[in-house]
Amino acid sequence: MINNIMVCVTQQKTCERLIDKGYSLKNDEDMLYVVHVVNENEKLLRNYTDGEALEYLFGITKKLGAELVIERSKNIIDTLVKFADKNDVGKVVLGKSPDGKSKFEDKLKKKLKDIEMIII
Repeated sequence: MINNIMVCVTQQKTCERLIDKGYSLKNDEDMLYVVHVVNENEKLLRNYTDGEALEYLFGITKKLGAELVIERSKNIIDTLVKFADKNDVGKVVLGKSPDGKSKFEDKLKKKLKDIEMIII
């Protein structure tokens, strides 16, 4: 059974741990997607370090045979849900919010009921 994995990242180098976790969950026939959604109203690259971080993430995904996807959207949650549905995603890897729980995680979990969520 194909169980594609979607790793939700921001444009930070610290997201490598999320990508590594997604890769560790992957079987040979699964696809690993590393997805970053940027709000339409924000700049994709706010400063030089954002560009460096995206380049770094691209290098990691390429090395692991994953696909880096960058989307622009007004609704980040709906974009992730549509991507998961379209690409037969069975597992989602997210970074834990600093306070331990976030509205973002809750909303995503409600919309992706049948998908395993791994929060690290």
